[in-house]
Amino acid sequence: MYNRDYLSQETSQYKGSVDSSRAELMSFLKATYQLFAGSLLAATAGAYIGLDIVSTIRSWYWGLVILEFVLLFALFAVKNKPGINLAVLFGFTFMTGLTITPLLSGILMMPAGASIVAQAFLMTSVAFGGISLFAMTTKKDFSGMGKMLFIALIILVVGSISNIFFQSPLLQLGIASIGALLFSAFILYDTQQIIKGGFSTPIEAAIALYLDFFNLFVSLLQIFGVLNSDD
Repeated sequence: MYNRDYLSQETSQYKGSVDSSRAELMSFLKATYQLFAGSLLAATAGAYIGLDIVSTIRSWYWGLVILEFVLLFALFAVKNKPGINLAVLFGFTFMTGLTITPLLSGILMMPAGASIVAQAFLMTSVAFGGISLFAMTTKKDFSGMGKMLFIALIILVVGSISNIFFQSPLLQLGIASIGALLFSAFILYDTQQIIKGGFSTPIEAAIALYLDFFNLFVSLLQIFGVLNSDD
């Protein structure tokens, strides 16, 4: 009546389950980072094209921003529709590249402007890679940061909208500095959420990482732009 193979069978089933879960996670991560890389390329293409039509983008800026948000909300609506979800994803990231060109153009017109952009991108890439690696290897759970980060994001958005009217370089420097810290924390939080299965599709995970990277880059550009400005 005693099944002496019971323990070995249970052990093999457990190992099989662990191996299967690990394979699924690796597949999810691979798809996520492929989409993330594609999103960066789409944004780069948008910025490259936008630099040739900066005046047009400035005149249509708020319309493009509204379209950008429409595409973002549409992305979550079509996240499970193959083909359409990729078109909306890359359409959205292309639009973010277009809308950043007024800022890029202003930075590039400064002395050593190209090096400022390169420095901001390099720092963003290094920070993204380092924080992502830490999030994947640490045993500490940062899931509790979610509500705090969301509240901080709302405060940051309100501050950014307020500065549209004040046009204060000092206030902009403060907002950008807080933004750099906030989106660095979002990289940590979102990377852990991906590992813990907090995203149902690679599309959602990729856009979360892209927005973290993009907004950190914008924050660093604004910091360097203010520090190198004569204002």
